[in-house]
Amino acid sequence: MKRRVVVFISGNGSNLQAILDACANGTLDANVVGVVSNRRKAFGLVRAERAGVETLYFPLGPFKKRGASRAEYDAALAEAIARFQADAVVLAGWMHILSPTFLEAVPCPVLNLHPALPGAFPGTHAIERALAAAQAGEIDHTGVMVHHVVPEVDAGPVVATQVVPIQPNDTLEALAARMHATEHNLLVHAVGKTLSTLASPPPPSETP
Repeated sequence: MKRRVVVFISGNGSNLQAILDACANGTLDANVVGVVSNRRKAFGLVRAERAGVETLYFPLGPFKKRGASRAEYDAALAEAIARFQADAVVLAGWMHILSPTFLEAVPCPVLNLHPALPGAFPGTHAIERALAAAQAGEIDHTGVMVHHVVPEVDAGPVVATQVVPIQPNDTLEALAARMHATEHNLLVHAVGKTLSTLASPPPPSETP
């Protein structure tokens, strides 16, 4: 029985597409069973629909308007995805920090893709910050990591990393393109690695 993966996205969904393609060609022995977005116009939802994957639009705005806390939003989000019975949740460009409420409610690994190496450039605009540091002569490389999600930003146990050199004359567009290509490959590898460590699911029960 193939493992069940739920992917959270907020934008274009190119990393989601890498997972979908890997599932389709057998590189990843899993199925994407749900795609969640906090943005209605995220193109990742279109990618999911084209692949025949169920989608869920789950915005924060309505919760904020009625005065709900982030913990309440995260609790509702965890409840909403329970039906997917995920073996892993993958944050592939999800632009919300998940609280302990969500992490404690979801009984499977939650992975995050971040365009930086462990301990470097946590949070947003990591590629831009790395390029600025290189232009200042502080570094000559950056990288990509996939890690388990914890309440602290981009600080969980690391599943996989890959270094990406920064060239002397790199533009943001050139560096970002190499980073994204690296992200696609590393994410598929890390998801497969994580799923391979899970205990085998019990066989389906037989009805008398």
